[in-house]
Formats: sequence, structure tokens, C-alpha cells
Amino acid sequence: MIIPVIVFLASATFGVPTALSESETFKVEQKPETVSEYVEEYFADAPVLADIAWCESRMRHTNTDGKILRGEIDSDDIGVMQINTRYHQEDADELGIDLYSLSGNLEYARYLYEKQGVRPWKASMPCWGRIAKQ
Repeated sequence: MIIPVIVFLASATFGVPTALSESETFKVEQKPETVSEYVEEYFADAPVLADIAWCESRMRHTNTDGKILRGEIDSDDIGVMQINTRYHQEDADELGIDLYSLSGNLEYARYLYEKQGVRPWKASMPCWGRIAKQ
């Protein structure tokens, strides 16, 4: 998200702030404030992955105690994208991706998506398939 910012400069003559002209204004990029905003921004080019994140974890990467979110059915599923460490930890390590970090979890999800499409998340398709069609 880009937010326009008007900068005031002190006038050398009178010490009165003056606004920069419109051509002199610049933009400051605002960092996302929530996991949901971060995920949606990260997957802006592949919004189905943000839908999948919602269905897999409700856009949560950690629990309220700060520990990594684990799957209810399979505790080897971790993080916002519920990446299964039993199947993917070795590949992630070889790629230098930390599945336990939010950015690493998303990075590996993108890697999976580029290789396999949405197949790794087919179990939650009844949820994200419905969202993606809306």
C-alpha cells in the first residue's frame, strides 16, 4: 500500500513551513500491519494462495502463546500455509528456507505452487475453492 506524504520545509527567509509542490511530493511505502495484510500482499499475484492461507490457518502463523501454529489433524503441518514438515522439511532445508518463519513459510508455499499448483492444499479445497469463485 502506498501512502502519499506531504513534506514541509522551513523557509530560509521567514522560518515558516511551506509545502513542497505537487511534483516534489514523494511516497512512502507502508509496511503491512497484520499477518493477513502481509500474506495478501505477498500473494497479490496469486490470490488463490491467500485464500488457501485463510482456509488452512485463518491467516495465523502462531498461536496466542507465540508458538508456531500446528495442524489439528496432523501436527507436522505448520504455519500460516500449513506446510507439512514430514514431507517438505528436507527440500526446504536444501533451498535454505526456514518453514518456521512467516516469510519462509510463504516462500516455500510459492515454491510448491510453482511446482505443483494448488495440489498440496487439495484437502482444504472445499473452503478455498468456494472463496476463489466469489
